Amino acid sequence: MSPSRRRPRPILALVAANLRRQARDRTGLFFMLVMPFVTIAFVGLALGGGSDGGTRLPVGVVAGNDDPVAAAVLEELAASPNLDVERRDTEEEVRAGVREGRLAVGLLIPPGSTELELVMTQTNGTGMAARGAVDVAVGRVSAVLEATRAAEAAGATPEEAAASVRAAREDLAGVEARAPDDAGQGTDPRGFAYTAPANLVLFTFINSMAVAAALVETRRLGMVRRSLAAPVRPSTVLAGEALSRLVVAVGQALLIIVVSALMFDVSWGDPLGVAVVVGAFCLVATGAAMLVGSLVRSPSQAPAIGPPVGIVLGMLGGCLWPREVAGETLTTVGYLFPHAWAMDGLLTLARPGQGAGEVLVETAVLLGMAAVLLVVSLVVFRRRAMTMR
Repeated sequence: MSPSRRRPRPILALVAANLRRQARDRTGLFFMLVMPFVTIAFVGLALGGGSDGGTRLPVGVVAGNDDPVAAAVLEELAASPNLDVERRDTEEEVRAGVREGRLAVGLLIPPGSTELELVMTQTNGTGMAARGAVDVAVGRVSAVLEATRAAEAAGATPEEAAASVRAAREDLAGVEARAPDDAGQGTDPRGFAYTAPANLVLFTFINSMAVAAALVETRRLGMVRRSLAAPVRPSTVLAGEALSRLVVAVGQALLIIVVSALMFDVSWGDPLGVAVVVGAFCLVATGAAMLVGSLVRSPSQAPAIGPPVGIVLGMLGGCLWPREVAGETLTTVGYLFPHAWAMDGLLTLARPGQGAGEVLVETAVLLGMAAVLLVVSLVVFRRRAMTMR
């Protein structure tokens, strides 16, 4: 048998040995098999539940019964598929409902006024989603009011102005409007459809960093140095160690995709696009794990450093909450790291009609980051493995 055919066997042996050692870590298995889905469930419910944005968001409204502007706004709000309008008697009821989380947002419509007040919390992802839908509804009414003013300014009689308004509303009814991208979560998935991709990115990276401790133990015991002294090519040993971490990352990602689709009815979008983005991010996580495992000196240091770093990057990348909540500065900083690019790619694919062609930029950035991390980590790992006692 030729050497080229025998070469994969040492790689597979290293992968199998590393996976067996990982399977004996009960704490690690808990964070891989249980914790992601607990987080998806609780955070997903906090962000509105549902998997495709179908959950109607409660909006509390205080408005006069005989006010024409209020009647028009209420009609548009009731027609929105994303909102559940709840009338309230007082402003205090609305503010308390928003503050306590029973209402996504509140809308105060003073009688005889076109000055509307939106009540919302600045750290509520569900509120950001409801705000986008409310903006659309109010925008429709504003367009009708402008049509009325224009007709009257042009000298139309009240009857002619009313006819113009009816025509404007009929034309507007056929227009599918949506909130702009900077209006919050109006164009992004929410509920489970948001938390499933977020936790895939978060836990794939964190658990990859955590298993770097096994790599440190391998170096400490001199196993890699002895393998390099055997009649096995150094590239084979390095490939085996890297492939072990990649298998863990891919396994974690696939588990979250499959279970979230079955348990929470999450639709991930175009399979090819998801595979490309997730595969690129798993390579990033592998490179990060190899680098941490190469730099730290004891097995206890890897889990002490890796997960906190992963959580911080997850915050910046929108894995713990929508990035809009963090503000423009932190959102911009987040794009220095892979989590933000992976989240952008997965959330884009979750929207209807989006495919792999729409995430080429995100994929290219992730692959570039992965290449840098893998090259640097493999060089550092080989030098440390050969010199460490």
